[in-house]
Formats: sequence, C-alpha cells, structure tokens
Amino acid sequence: MMAYKMKLTASQEAVLNGSKGDVMARVMETMIRYGELFGAESMVPVTGKYNHLVTSFGLKALGPVYDLMEKLIDAGCTSVQKFTADPRPLDKNVPSSFIQKIVFDHFMYSKQEYYESQLDKLGLLEKDAFTCTCYMDEVGNTPGPGDVLSWSESSAVVYANSVLGARCNRNSGIIDLMGSIVGCVPYFGLLTDEGRKATWLVEIKTTKKPEAQLLGSAIGMKVMEDVPYITGLDKWLGTLDEDARTYLKDFGAATASNGAVGLYHVEGITPEAAEQKRALLAENPKVYVIDDAELKRVYDSYPVIWKNKDARPKLCFMGCPHMSMNQLISWTEKVEKGLKESGNEKVVIPTVFTAAPAVLKKFKETSYAMRLEKTGVIVSYICPLMYMNNPLSASMPVITSSNKLRTYTSARYYTDDEILEQITRGGKI
Repeated sequence: MMAYKMKLTASQEAVLNGSKGDVMARVMETMIRYGELFGAESMVPVTGKYNHLVTSFGLKALGPVYDLMEKLIDAGCTSVQKFTADPRPLDKNVPSSFIQKIVFDHFMYSKQEYYESQLDKLGLLEKDAFTCTCYMDEVGNTPGPGDVLSWSESSAVVYANSVLGARCNRNSGIIDLMGSIVGCVPYFGLLTDEGRKATWLVEIKTTKKPEAQLLGSAIGMKVMEDVPYITGLDKWLGTLDEDARTYLKDFGAATASNGAVGLYHVEGITPEAAEQKRALLAENPKVYVIDDAELKRVYDSYPVIWKNKDARPKLCFMGCPHMSMNQLISWTEKVEKGLKESGNEKVVIPTVFTAAPAVLKKFKETSYAMRLEKTGVIVSYICPLMYMNNPLSASMPVITSSNKLRTYTSARYYTDDEILEQITRGGKI
C-alpha cells in the first residue's frame, strides 16, 4: 500500500487496499497522488449526473491509452456515470484532398472505430454523444449548481463552473475518466469556496458590445489561470438568456485556451456573482481595464503564421467550441443577407459550421437547415482542431472566428463581421 497524507473515508481506503481489485486500487492510487500534488487533503464524491471525456480521438500514436482502457474494461472498471466525449475528428462531408484523407485515415485516426468501441464499453452515453458543448439542452449533459464534476475539456469546464455554477477543476485527459470510475475527485482549487474567489477585477469600458472571442482572449492572456470578476459586461448582456449563454460559451473558451481560466464571474449575470456580488473578490485584487484601444491592441498582436500572409483562404471553420442552435439560426440569416448584398448565390470560401450531433439533428428539423444548405455552407459534428492537426491542413490558409482554434493551430482569426465579409463577398480584410 502506498504512503499517503490524504484523509480517506473507510470505503475509499478499502478500494485503495484492493477491495474491488488491483486495477481499481491503482485507479484510486492515481487519484490520490494527483490530489496530493495540488495539496488536497481529502476526496469528495462526484455528484454530476454524467461525466464528460476530453479524449475522443482514435489517434494512432495513443497506444498506451488503448492498453489502459483494455485493462479497465477487462477488470470491469467502468464509469459510475454515463459520459459524453469531445467531438469526433473525422467527417467525410468536410472538404479534404485525396492525400489529406489518406493521412487522416491511415496515419492519424486509424484507431477511431476501435477506440469508440472501448468508450462504449466504458460507459458512453449514446452513439453520437460526441461534442465539446455537452452542457447544451439538446445534448442533455447539463450539470446543476454545486454539482461536483470530473471533467477536463477546458471550454466545458469553464462553462460549467461559471455559467452553471457547478464545481470542477481543470483536470487532464484520463483523470476525468478515473474520477468517474472511483466516484470521487480530490478536493482542491475550484472545488473549494476559497478557490472560487476572484483575484482579478476586470472592468469593461468599451463603446460597443465586445467580440466574445476577442474579449475572452484578452482576459485569458492577462489573468492566465486566475479567477477574474468582470464588471461592465452586464450592460451588453442584459440577463442570462440564451443569447448571453451563447456569448459566454465562446468567451469562456477563449479565456481557457488563450490563458488557463477555469472559472470567471460576470457581475449581475453569472449565478455566483448575482448571488454573492463583490464578496467574491479576494482582498486587494489586481485590476485590468479593457477599452476599445486594449481590444485593438490584443487583436493586432495575433501572429499570422501562414507561409503566404496574403493567401486567399481555402477553408473557413465556425464552431470551436461547437455552435449553439441560436448561432446556427442567426448565422443562416447573416449569410443569406450577406450573399444578397454581394450578389452571390453561395459562399465564396468553403465554409463549415460545426455543432453537436444532437443540435444538428434539431436544426435539421427547422426550415433554416435547407436555407443554410442553399448558401453552400456545410454543417458538421467534426472537431476543427483535430482536422487542423493534419500537417496538410496546417499548411492551408484557414480562417476562423474561434480564438481557441487560432491558439492551437495555424488558423487565422477574424471577428464575426470580418468572417461574414470574407465568406459572402471575398476580398482582403
């Protein structure tokens, strides 16, 4: 038995001592060691109805992961909760060349079907439960206030913590599954009241509603892993309605990828800020003022890593994280209007809107689906980031309004208005 400082319950200690087998004991030991690295003194039960896994891709190089999964399956160590998983990396409907497809199918994601079969045995919620926005109503994995989670997908963690009031640390892949298997996670960081205090006061003083992805980028790069308390944004969001939730989805993903934010509070909007107000601020918080000039400075600071900076875009990705239903509808209307004004019938750059399979299913039941199809826009459940990981994709001039995709790949960031201009009219921004 390992030497540990953490105080365990009798049942947790029994598992560690092998009451449920050697593999389960090793899983518990892993969670204990993980917690002690961050100073956790105890474990708390996972209370969310479902879990969410970040590892959804059958990358050929992940042999040790598949071996681990087989050991868990053989030992009967399945997840206590059913779980959703991040988006699939492949979709035949997304444009790719013959050579790109060979790389995808034979050199990158050749283990996709095999890995999905493993996920199914471990407790996958359903066949198409693959999305980074598992918390959307259409998907059904929506935690409640105070629920303790074992998630690791950064954009989902920050949304669950901030907008839903759940409690989850920024875990790593596999740790998310292990926490669900043993049914408990180490108690530290964003699970604690103290860890949810804001050490930054961010004051929004812009003359118009700031671009969600740009604002999130600015805050993420400034506060890094700290918790910000944001004032002045309620002026533009109003209430926590569906539009605000969509805005905060994209905003939070940018804070989490351009920095390492796992929780933010928006004064008058997010649940803990609405209830506790500025009592959420730690003593002597740092202050960051964001005005129009600061957002322009951040935008201008983004490097363009295309080989030819003036290249004509060959592909546009929207939906990282996945788009919501109201985004699909509003963007259908925007694209239609843009095309009408430009005199074009279809988008002039191949464009892919990505969303959860469950959201796409509901969207296809509306009249907007056919309208969007007429514009030439492709809808997909794919993970744009996984597509861009192909070296042949990385060398393409791809544009996006996702600051997460910009951060992790060679895709070039533009604001929503600039994206609309490019895909409906073409020309240089």
